[in-house]
Amino acid sequence: MRRNAEELAKMRRAGRVVAEMHEATRAAIRPGVTTADLDRVARDVLDRRGAKSNFLNYHGFPAVICASPNDMIVHGIPGSYRLKEGDIISIDCGAIVEGYHGDAAYTAGVGEISPAARRLLEITERSLHAGIAVMSEGHRLFDIGLEVQKVAEGAGFSVVREYVGHAIGTAMHEEPQVPNYWPGRPGPKLKSGMVFAVEPMVNAGGAETVLLEDGWGVVTADGSLSAHFEHTIAITDEGPEIFTLAA
Repeated sequence: MRRNAEELAKMRRAGRVVAEMHEATRAAIRPGVTTADLDRVARDVLDRRGAKSNFLNYHGFPAVICASPNDMIVHGIPGSYRLKEGDIISIDCGAIVEGYHGDAAYTAGVGEISPAARRLLEITERSLHAGIAVMSEGHRLFDIGLEVQKVAEGAGFSVVREYVGHAIGTAMHEEPQVPNYWPGRPGPKLKSGMVFAVEPMVNAGGAETVLLEDGWGVVTADGSLSAHFEHTIAITDEGPEIFTLAA
């Protein structure tokens, strides 16, 4: 679906709230902090900005962020887990402003992290921006995943297949999906006014995943580290515009 200027303006505002949630939670990440503490920080931003969470109560999800440490890929429920020096933690969150959604994620180190973990974060974020770079008219939707895959797998990592990006607008998850790999066909043409949440999930080991008993958290099958970066991006006549970047 193509969004008009008024709709894009609302999504831009939602994206700014998400960016602020990222800034606030990132500033709070340190050894000894619990993932529930980070959820409270994000709630404070939503309250201060008069925005709603699109994560809270989504299919029963009990928090406003997903907090996924170390080998957890996505959808971790915030709770009593206390961050430790050397951990990595993925924070995924979103906001609704006047009925329009923003959604973004990042992975950060806790204190000093290993060179291997630092490289995983750098490559995953680089793969996201490689995908964003082809988000303009004249390209196809699945060119995005091809670029993500080339960067991640070219560095010796693996790309998660079961969980993908998506269109976004008046709902957080809209069709079509945006795989982080080449699915064997080019997909629909990209057009100005389309908005997508692109979110590579990259594992240091194999791509296989396991769903935890809580029905939410997803971990790597081999226990390897995983990183997750995401932005909400609009396709414009001037090229891609990232709505969830900090000002």
